[in-house]
Amino acid sequence: MYDFDLVVIGSGPGGQKAAIAAAKLGKRVCLVERRNMIGGVCVNTGTIPSKTLREAVLYLTGFAMRELYGASYRLKSDITISDLLSRTQHVVGREVEVVRSQLLRNHVELVQGSAKFVDPHTVQVEGDGRGEHHKITAAKIAIATGSRPARPPHVEFDEQHIVDSDGLLHLEDIPSSMVVVGAGVIGIEYVSMFAALGTRVTVVEKRPQMLEFCDPEITESLKFHLRDQSVTFRFGEEVSRVEKSDKGTVTSLVSGKRIPAETVMYSAGRQGATDALDLPAAGLQADARGRISVDKNYRTSVDHIYAVGDVIGFPALAANSMDQGRLAAYHAFDEPARELTALQPIGIYTIPEVSYCGATEEELTRSAVPYEVGISRYRELARGQIVGDPYGMLKLLVSTEDRTLLGVHLFGSGATDLVHIGQAIMGSGGTVDYLVDTVMNYPTLSESYKVAALDVTNKMRAVERFTA
Repeated sequence: MYDFDLVVIGSGPGGQKAAIAAAKLGKRVCLVERRNMIGGVCVNTGTIPSKTLREAVLYLTGFAMRELYGASYRLKSDITISDLLSRTQHVVGREVEVVRSQLLRNHVELVQGSAKFVDPHTVQVEGDGRGEHHKITAAKIAIATGSRPARPPHVEFDEQHIVDSDGLLHLEDIPSSMVVVGAGVIGIEYVSMFAALGTRVTVVEKRPQMLEFCDPEITESLKFHLRDQSVTFRFGEEVSRVEKSDKGTVTSLVSGKRIPAETVMYSAGRQGATDALDLPAAGLQADARGRISVDKNYRTSVDHIYAVGDVIGFPALAANSMDQGRLAAYHAFDEPARELTALQPIGIYTIPEVSYCGATEEELTRSAVPYEVGISRYRELARGQIVGDPYGMLKLLVSTEDRTLLGVHLFGSGATDLVHIGQAIMGSGGTVDYLVDTVMNYPTLSESYKVAALDVTNKMRAVERFTA
């Protein structure tokens, strides 16, 4: 009756995992992706390029070694965009081949071109060449088209002086000065990278603070560190216009301030990439941000059509998208599966990294949950001295009633990896006593958990002595 059991539109983390999960269930699967975009936005313009760029910056600038060898230490004195992008292009190329190999190995048919709906069960695929278009029918369809940077309509992007996060990867030179509009995750990640390269960065954010969902003590540590790299913050400010010339730009704020800079990067959130899908032909609609509404099983308002990843909105993270794709495929073909746990980590790849899992102090205070705080600082760890990270820290939030971990917050080297230790203990209902009684390798940054655990238990013991 149909050409395929499942057609997946988009090969990013969500689409790829949905296609492979269905194929492993013995279903006939087709995946549609634009030419030169295998792996989706994640591999080609988003997560993988930006995180690889970060590693290139850390390596070439010698940033991590400056504590040991002096603030002027640089591995390469004259760093160019080509130096940075050569590593990025290498990694992207390898990842594209990995995705392609996984799809072919699982007998997923890959069709290259742009997809749009003809009706709820039919997708038309248009290739780059004349006559390269055909229709594909499927019993089930999964939309995983990802997102793109949102562009305010009043801003004249020119891909040279005024860019978004995608355009930043195509600059010809490293700018000596830059204005970043927006202090969300993507904006602050790039702020930290260019600050490490020596660019004078000014951040303009209309909200009163950055990364407001994070622990305030952690964000203050990051802010202090960025200011030490000559980053200027303009909170509570809004851009009225940006003027450009051959020499650069001047950003005017509503308050009357004017900020000259070579480059302006807008980080105004993400827009679901659904414009070209002709959703009404399938009986679907997207909101103003291009996002599609789904239920807890990632099913849209049309029963046989699913949507996963950035296109459904928050949290719009590659890790979550992978599981969303897998679970959507299972539900579509009545395969039993457990729901994702509510306890999920957040990782921010700034320099240094920020990561957390569980509750913040503000959330616990609002909910009247009694807790105590344990702190460990990298400068007190031998490994912290070895890797040249004197500013990193780990914070544990522990229940004073049953001694379970309520939250773990990290700032510094390896934060996005270390957070999973706390996540695993919280997910299994473990207590702080597990960390106190566990031997950890020495010297490691993982020891920070034990130091923080001893800190918090000593504080709780002191309270018990006074109240006994």
